[in-house]
Amino acid sequence: MSSTPPRIGLIPFRWRGPGALGWTALATAALIAAPILVVIGYVFQPGENSLEHLFGTVLPEYIGTTLLLMLGVAAGVISIGVVSAWLVTAYRFPGQRVLEWALVLPLAMPAYVMAYAYTDWLQFAGPVQTWLRELTGWRAGEYWFPEIRSLYGAAAMFSFALYPYVYLLARTAFLEQSRSAIEAARLAGYGAFGCFFRVALPLARPAIAAGAALALMETLADFGTVSYFAVQTFTTGIFRAWLSYGDIVGAAQLATCMLVFVFVLLWLERHHRGAARYQAGGSRRPLPPRPLHGARAALAMLACAAPVVLGFFLPAGILVELAISEPEAVWTERVYALASNSFTLAGVTAFAAVLLAVLLAYAARLSKHPAVHFANRMAGLGYAIPGAVIAIGILIPLARLDNLMADWIEHTLGIDIGLFFTGTIIALVYAYLVRYLAVALQTVEAGLAKITPSMDDAARSLGLGPGRTLRRVHAPMLWSSMLTAGLLVFVDVMKELPATFALRPFNFDTLAIEAYNLTKDERLAEAALPALFIVAVGLLPLIVLSRRMVRNRD
Repeated sequence: MSSTPPRIGLIPFRWRGPGALGWTALATAALIAAPILVVIGYVFQPGENSLEHLFGTVLPEYIGTTLLLMLGVAAGVISIGVVSAWLVTAYRFPGQRVLEWALVLPLAMPAYVMAYAYTDWLQFAGPVQTWLRELTGWRAGEYWFPEIRSLYGAAAMFSFALYPYVYLLARTAFLEQSRSAIEAARLAGYGAFGCFFRVALPLARPAIAAGAALALMETLADFGTVSYFAVQTFTTGIFRAWLSYGDIVGAAQLATCMLVFVFVLLWLERHHRGAARYQAGGSRRPLPPRPLHGARAALAMLACAAPVVLGFFLPAGILVELAISEPEAVWTERVYALASNSFTLAGVTAFAAVLLAVLLAYAARLSKHPAVHFANRMAGLGYAIPGAVIAIGILIPLARLDNLMADWIEHTLGIDIGLFFTGTIIALVYAYLVRYLAVALQTVEAGLAKITPSMDDAARSLGLGPGRTLRRVHAPMLWSSMLTAGLLVFVDVMKELPATFALRPFNFDTLAIEAYNLTKDERLAEAALPALFIVAVGLLPLIVLSRRMVRNRD
């Protein structure tokens, strides 16, 4: 009796896609990456100025100036941020409790606003040089005074405005360091300087590198400061090629060269972050601060107070004095319209950014598909891309799309609709989302990570689908994170200048554009009011941040 062997059927292959939310994440990542790909695609396009011509003319100057500026800013932010973070963490001295949160205040002062204030204060007709001439009897040409509108002046402005990035991350690293490592160093005979240079500083190196990378990316992205100080960096070169010479291909090629700097910074930061896994183990309780007395306490207080005064209180005081003393610097209907434009752009962008961030973070929580997680990382890349590069990458395809739509509608319907995308705030909001979606995404992801997966399981057992779970369970618990994310994006949009300068519709200015235009015409007193308004709005997230710092300390 023969038996027929059982047939082994093939198991049908079922491709599990990323799902509806996953596809939303992939589409969002594609939109974020599109401007970058457009800019890179113009590297070998023929234009009025070829890449070889740029290499032989302006490019060496842009590279050299940008490198010098970045070196100066790196030295400034690292020295100020690390020293102040170590002093307020490791020692106790008069004013230490106030200074540990006051040291973040310069984040509310954009570098270009600080540049306007210091220019009025330090220029030949300003109060400092006037007082010096009255005191000494010197006349013009009889003494030397440092020129604020220079490469070194720009590096100083960026250092005082951006050192809080290093300070915040370095302070967190110092607080989380192994207590046993510091105590072992002291038992080995190291003093205060030895513990700092041999133990604390090497362990905090990844955090310091991350903070310095953020500060340098902000330096690369700046337009207002370098343009006002006539410092020839990649950003000023891009706008000169684009707006002055009308060479969009040359501007895109310069933007591509600028991206090389960005990617090198990102690689260096990742390389240093890899050292974080070698941090020493042991007790994570923070080491009790050592009290300082006498001259040491005075020096520590002076070292921590100087960045706050020079980076916030002094420029803010200069702007307040200008606004009070100048009768033209008043709240007029134009200033009200500018504030309304700024608030509209910031509000719409903040709402859209929070909505997209929630969808992206929730898609990554539900889906284990690698493409979804890769999409989230791509969506977070935009923060590293300067606004001038984003503006180039957005304007080129949108202008072509506008022309194709206008030609088709006019040919089909006989209606001239003009520019639909590039002539409205749509292009601006798109640029802001590319630049600042990462800020909202990181904040929302941090809040969502605090919600335990058991809550998702409980909601599923009660018959709730993913949408109802997000709406009824996660959204109420994410409210604080979403509010913080929206506030951070709102303030960033209020301060943003390069993309706004390039993509704003006609007769549609913001407070940042008004301050830039007035200072460009040397009307510093009239620029004081819009600049102060930007600073006041920037204080809002810092108040939230300082309250959290105080809670964490207590």
